Amino acid sequence: MKKTNQSSSQMKVYLDNGATTKTAEEVVKEMNIYFQTKYGNASSLHSFGQEANEALENSRKIIAEKINALPEEIIFTSGGTESDNFAVKGIAYANKNKGNHIITSKFEHPAVLNMCKELEKEGFTVTYLNVSKEGIVDIDQLRAEIGKKQGKTILVTIMHANNEIGTIQPIKEIGEICKLNKIAFHTDAVQSFTKAKIDVQEMNIDLLSLSAHKLHGPKGVGALYIKKGTEIKKQAIGGHHEFNLRAGTENISGIVGFAKAASLVNDEEIKNMTGLRNYLIDNLLKIPNTQLNGSREKRLCNNVNIAFNFVEGESLLLYLNQNGIAVSTGSACSSKSLEPSHVLLSLGLKHEICHGSIRFSLSKYTTKKELDYTIKNVKAAVEKLRALSPLNEKVKYTAK
Repeated sequence: MKKTNQSSSQMKVYLDNGATTKTAEEVVKEMNIYFQTKYGNASSLHSFGQEANEALENSRKIIAEKINALPEEIIFTSGGTESDNFAVKGIAYANKNKGNHIITSKFEHPAVLNMCKELEKEGFTVTYLNVSKEGIVDIDQLRAEIGKKQGKTILVTIMHANNEIGTIQPIKEIGEICKLNKIAFHTDAVQSFTKAKIDVQEMNIDLLSLSAHKLHGPKGVGALYIKKGTEIKKQAIGGHHEFNLRAGTENISGIVGFAKAASLVNDEEIKNMTGLRNYLIDNLLKIPNTQLNGSREKRLCNNVNIAFNFVEGESLLLYLNQNGIAVSTGSACSSKSLEPSHVLLSLGLKHEICHGSIRFSLSKYTTKKELDYTIKNVKAAVEKLRALSPLNEKVKYTAK
């Protein structure tokens, strides 16, 4: 009997867009010009340099307009991690004579959390705010902690939308509190940029981190918005690039790609992703003993994070991968760690529930057909894994 090739009918479905995205064809085409034709250094005075500088400043303007900032308030970096590091460390060092207290949350990106831990070694004190079971930061605790320190708080850094569970934070309210108390406010908007409204003026944001590869731009390029007049200590020492705030020859092709990717996003794509997100949530929650991690309403348009009780998330991920489906058990920055997600732990979930959670993150290229294929395979995988799991009879799905 002739063996059938099962892989011939297998779809390839990429649902790990929270980790990185496919670079759009339009972006690659635009970037190629600055790799091969207009390849000058933006600091050079000749025509090649002038072409590069023009592209640089035009890109700066495009990014600035997306968040209602001034072009000179946009500093290009190598990505979200550098932007977060620059914001947190730069503000801390520039203001250490005024105070040494920093406020963040328990479920920030490692680029913020680990920098805060490093600053604690240098004598800074850091308060890690609690979050609700739905993944929303505790505003009352924020106010209380500011009051306790009596003017010693120099920075509040709270992400706009969480990278694992997609919850959108009350950034405008946090910004108002910081403005009232004359505290610098930084937000990591790497996941939310172009997917949720951002207005740095309306939201009273002083610093904001961005990254290109989360919105179909290239890897290795990002930006930090720094409000005019903000006291910050530069971290990269060298030439006078980026308004003398970040030394190093600008990555013109990457910056052009970043701006192009940002300019391509439209409301129809966001609406479509939201609809597909809801469709995926509704169908996955039909599987018994499942729960959505994070808020249903205050959520990014492309994020779905589901806890599958009595299942190891890594086993489910590997099963799906064998069937051509790419998902994540947490953020890409910590996916190789055996420790449960610090984000899910902050919601009050037990370790076994954290280990049984999967993040599905969509993009503008995701189709309903791909989701139907995913739903079918998730159901089959969960049924199979639960039948084999010793946890099936021993663990009940409850939060602490």
